[in-house]
Order: sequence, then structure tokens, then C-alpha cells
Amino acid sequence: MKKLLIIFFLVVSAFALEQKFVEPDVAMKASSKTIGDSIYLKIELYEKIYLYDKNLKVLITKPKKIDITSELDKPKIEDYKGDLVTFQSPIFKVPLALIEKKIGKNNFDLKLKFQGCSTSGICYAPMSETFKFSSDGTLLTEKAEATSSATTKTKIDTTSKDNIKKDTQNQSEAGLITQSLKDGNAFLILITFFGFGLLLSLTPCVFPMIPILSSIIVNAGNKEDMTAARGFFLSLVYVLSMAAAYTIAGVVAGLFGANLQVALQNPYVLSFFALIFVALSFSMFGFYRLELPQSLQTKLHKTTDGKEKQGIWGIAIMGFLSALIVGPCVAAPLAGALVYIGQTGDAILGGAALFILSMGMGVPLLLIGAGAGKFMPKPGGWMDNVSKIFGVLMLAVALWMLDRILPSIVTMYLWAILFLASSIFTGIFTALKEGSSAFTKLTKLFSLVLLISGVLLFVGAVSGATNPLNPLKKFTSLSTNGSSVVSGELKFAYVKSIKELDLAIQNSNKPVMLDFYADWCISCKELEHITFADEKVKQKLSGFTLLKADVTANNDDDKALLKRFNLFGPPGLIFWDKEGNEIHKAEIIGYKDANDFLLHVNKYF
Repeated sequence: MKKLLIIFFLVVSAFALEQKFVEPDVAMKASSKTIGDSIYLKIELYEKIYLYDKNLKVLITKPKKIDITSELDKPKIEDYKGDLVTFQSPIFKVPLALIEKKIGKNNFDLKLKFQGCSTSGICYAPMSETFKFSSDGTLLTEKAEATSSATTKTKIDTTSKDNIKKDTQNQSEAGLITQSLKDGNAFLILITFFGFGLLLSLTPCVFPMIPILSSIIVNAGNKEDMTAARGFFLSLVYVLSMAAAYTIAGVVAGLFGANLQVALQNPYVLSFFALIFVALSFSMFGFYRLELPQSLQTKLHKTTDGKEKQGIWGIAIMGFLSALIVGPCVAAPLAGALVYIGQTGDAILGGAALFILSMGMGVPLLLIGAGAGKFMPKPGGWMDNVSKIFGVLMLAVALWMLDRILPSIVTMYLWAILFLASSIFTGIFTALKEGSSAFTKLTKLFSLVLLISGVLLFVGAVSGATNPLNPLKKFTSLSTNGSSVVSGELKFAYVKSIKELDLAIQNSNKPVMLDFYADWCISCKELEHITFADEKVKQKLSGFTLLKADVTANNDDDKALLKRFNLFGPPGLIFWDKEGNEIHKAEIIGYKDANDFLLHVNKYF
């Protein structure tokens, strides 16, 4: 495995060097020059860089905002992969007479807006450059530069590393993390990403791995005495495989723009993986035993460490697949690392950061493995009951995965059936005998809770509820006059393409929030059912135009939308002010609860 990883990193690193990924300010350099009675705005393009025609804009922004793009000559446009683009460095001739016609004889600002991509496979975030002019067309920026070069220096002809650093005041959380990877000390970067991993271990994308790993250890405990060292070793195999998967998928996503985790979130893969968990669950109920073929077991036993190798490859495969399929949501640290790899092609540092991030995420799993090994009871009747409990948890994981592809109402009924069946399985209808132990009574209480939960879920499903965490929503969401209606639901307009998004932003006279969502993204559902359901959040967002991009299908339009904002997957929240300017620093990657969301949004709106 180690040799394969080394070979992989060498290959992708060589590929990255060949691609010549450059910084945005090098890829597209804007400049201005006044000649005679006209101003010439130019965007100088690096090799293999092209600009989207629909994102090329020239605006007067002061003393008032006027879009004059349609009144200027456009550069040569051609069709490239279904989009209208230009590979030639565009030059816009802006007659001073046109400016005077629009705003009179006043000082003015011209803003040049653009977005470009490289044929090598990466796209840059939308960019803009503002130039200040006196009424006669003199570029005021140049005058300011002559008196104080440290304050208003433009981005024209800047090629050195020091001159192309982004202004961190205008970057999102993910952008700041990307910049820290570019500028920071490698050792400190890795330590920081380990800390990020510890924080991400508390997110819902990691929780499903706990019963998976626990059931593996329980199953191993049926075959041999389990020690803390053995439990830790099994957990380490699982976590290392998980980290390897995150790293490989991340490097591939960064370099090639194809997120392997997102690609695997299709009904066929999820159904197959859910069936695996169902099969594992039934084996833990004792219907059959899953083990290697006898011939392969015999070969393993012939080696000196054959006993140690039993089941190791199965655990490694499970850890690898779990990382790719169970937890595909994107958080700010992960997004920052992926953008860094995409922009610089540095698969070594970026990949190492992702690996360390994954190891941080796996720390709780290592602790669970060591603890389960230490406290694992001896095989026997008790152990059989523990195995059955984990069998139920494996069914829950399978259902949790199917929730991404099945209609919500169907999963509500399935959750109800699972809880009701579990209550019967744990003895809800078995009478307590006189003198029963405290543990037996506690089990009876647990089965009663399962029964009540199952009934509530079933009633909620019948009423049309779709959220298992709030099955009685139809009954509890009452207006002040007592009528049974859902109050204050946020209304999102769906956009399916970049064209629809641009049109929606253009037609809005309010700030805009775009929510990137997918059915298979658990953090997206947390935002929907927890954060966006909060009354204070609803009140805040009532003054916004709310848009939603559902990228569940991961089709070409979905990929184009994600690529426009340098996103590798949901969840992601993008914001614009009421004038249609994107607020980069307001961008949110990953889940935030209601309080954190409000604290963040209130900084900018």
C-alpha cells in the first residue's frame, strides 16, 4: 500500500508540473491606458487561458452604476465545449464621449469584470478590477501610485510571487486556508490540518463510521480474545485506509477537477454498498458467517503472521470504501486543500495535508478501537447479544445511506419499521421476571423508548412528515390562530445552470444567497432542517433572494456551477450584495449551526 501511494504521488506530481497552473493574477492581468479620446481596457491572458463571454462586463460604478458592455465592441468569440469564450486578450475601447453621455463631466470609476479557465482543467473564481479616472480620462490610480506606491499599486505587469498574493481581507474561510498552504511553514501546516481533522471528527459525516468500525471489532471478538492493542491495530488499519482514500480522492479532485467521492454518490453504488451492510448485519444476527474461503485461510495460516493477516484486507477495503461513499460532504479545510492543489499543482504538500486531516478525523475511531479491545467481554451469550445490537446499527447505516436516493416518505416508514422491529427484538413484549437484574430492566426501558420512537415515526410518516428528526412537524407547526399550517418556511428558487443563476442575480433587487445542495450530503440536510428552520435565521434571510443549486445528479450543468465557485462538492453558501457583487469573504463551506450562521452573515449584511 505504501509503495502504491508513493508511486501515485510521483505520477500526479509530474502531471501537475506539466500543466503549468498559475495564480489568477498571472493568468489574467487587467490594465488600462488612455489614448486620445478613448480609454482602452485590456485583459492579458496567459497561455491556454480563456474567458467566458457572458462574464465579460464593463461598468461605470461611480458616480452611479451603469452597465455599458452592450455598447462596446466585443472581442472575437468562439464556441469551446458548449460555452462562448475568447482565447484572445480582449481590449475594450471606451470612448470618453460615451462616458460623458452617461454621467456628464465628472470623475468616474470603470469596473472590468471577468472569469477565466485553463484548458489544463481548472477554473478561476470571478474577478474584477476597478480603475479611477478624472473627467478628462486621466487614470487617477497612476497619480496615487507616484505619491504613495505602497497604497494603491495596481496589478498591471506583476509576475513575481510577492506581487500576486491575494488580499486576505477579501477571502472566505476556505480561501484563507488555501493561502496559508501557499505561504506557511510545512510543519505548522500539517499540525494545523491535524487540528482541523479533530474538529471534523465531530461532524455527522464521521458518525456513521463509528458503528461500522465497532461492528468489525465486535465480529473479530467472536473469534479470538480481543486486547486493547489488537483493537487499536484493527482501528489503525481502518483509519489508514480511510485516510488513503481521502488523500487519493482529494488529489484527483484538485488536479483533474473530478471529485471521486461525488461521482460515487449514485443510486447503483449506494444501493450496492447498503446491501453490503445488510449482509454484514444478517451475519451478526447469526444467520451465516462471512469469512475468507478455506483455501485462502490455509495459505495465510502457513505464514508466521497469518493470524494477524486474517480479516486485515477486509477491514482495509471497508475503511477505503467508507471514506469514499459514507462521508462525501465538503468542509472549509478540505475545500481549501483541494483549491490549493488545483491552483498550484502541488500534490505533495496538498496530499500530505489531506492525509493528516484524515488522521485527525480518525482519532475518535482509534480511541473506540482501543477501548472496545480493552473492555470487550469474553465470547458467550453476552457477546451474542452485543453482536445483535451492532447488527441493528448496521441496518441503520444501510438505511441512512438509502435515505440519499429513496423518497423521504419511504425512508420515514423504513425508520419506523426499524425502530419498531428493534423494540420487539430487545424484548418489549417479554415480561420481566421477578428479581430481574438492573441491566435487564435498563434493556426493557431502552426497548420502550424504541417502541415509542417507532410509533411517532410511523404517525409522522402517515401525516406526510419527511424529517425523521421531527416526525410530528405537521402537528407542532401551528400558527398563532391555531390553524394547522407550517409557518415561515423559507422559499428557495432552483437554478439549474450558470445562465439561470446569472439571470436570477441580475433580476434581484435584494442580497442573494445561493445554497449548493445534494440529497446524499448529510451536512446539507442539517442546514436545511436545523439552521434554516431556526426562526431568527428565517427572519434574517427573509430579506434575501434565496437560490438553490441541487447538484445531486452531478451532471455537466452541476459540475459547471460548482467549478464557477471553485467548489468540489456541497454544502456551500455563496452571497451577493443587492448590486450583484459577489461577497467572497461571506462564502460558507460546510455546516454552521444557527448561531454561527447568524454571527457570520451579520458581518456582511
